[in-house]
Amino acid sequence: MLRNTDIEIRLLIEAIYLKYSYDFRDYSGASIKRRVLHAVRQFDCNTISALQERVLHDPAVFMQLLQLLTIPVSEMFRDPEHFLAIRQEVVPILKTYPSLKIWIAGCSTGEEVYSMAILLREEGLLDRTIIYATDINPRSLEKAKQGIFSLENVRAYTHNYQKAGGQRSFADYYTAAYDYAIFDKSLRENVTFADHSLATDSVFSETNLISCRNVLIYFNKNLQNRAFGLFAESLCHRGFLMLGSKETLDFSDYSKQFSPLLKQERIYRKL
Repeated sequence: MLRNTDIEIRLLIEAIYLKYSYDFRDYSGASIKRRVLHAVRQFDCNTISALQERVLHDPAVFMQLLQLLTIPVSEMFRDPEHFLAIRQEVVPILKTYPSLKIWIAGCSTGEEVYSMAILLREEGLLDRTIIYATDINPRSLEKAKQGIFSLENVRAYTHNYQKAGGQRSFADYYTAAYDYAIFDKSLRENVTFADHSLATDSVFSETNLISCRNVLIYFNKNLQNRAFGLFAESLCHRGFLMLGSKETLDFSDYSKQFSPLLKQERIYRKL
């Protein structure tokens, strides 16, 4: 028998889908439950049902809740070994293409977008690359477009960049102002930021490389399969798929459509 809490969460998630067309129904139950209960405390509600009433009647409250349901957690050159592997093993193959299209799915506030742009610039590929950076959270996308990050965080990013095989001084890519680092706008000249949901939207372009890291861990198996299906459909022949360190294609419906290039770094190629 379902507990009241679980019933209320289902009703809230269904209400969000019906009212705002944001689909969290196939997100990991444990993750959603943790975030909803946190939201109940943040909004000072006595019950999840009380939170649902506020969300249904006030779009501003929903937008605040969306920030809690899609908690953006990222950093530049996260898992530096991954980016070093891209530089050493993937870039030489990418250099054989006359032009490139890259999709960064679930780009959050843009840290991975700028990491990829910096890597591509250093390898002479950025000028012939179009990057699609997508997310379901409009506030995260807006922050990504601005390219402004806390200077305190940039210290850690610099360390990551160096371990990822960075070829210059990381400070060359931003201007420090007060407590923030403003990244060079030329890094995003070839970037298209767009709202896109892996739960409800379809493929929009053929791509050479897709990076979707630390997103699928929040999906249940059905939604993971849907996402893998989109990636398989979007990637060109022998295109690359990058996943997070705790994510894998193994046991998915699409595992046989990909081969591991570097399994430890979660880099795959479409067969």
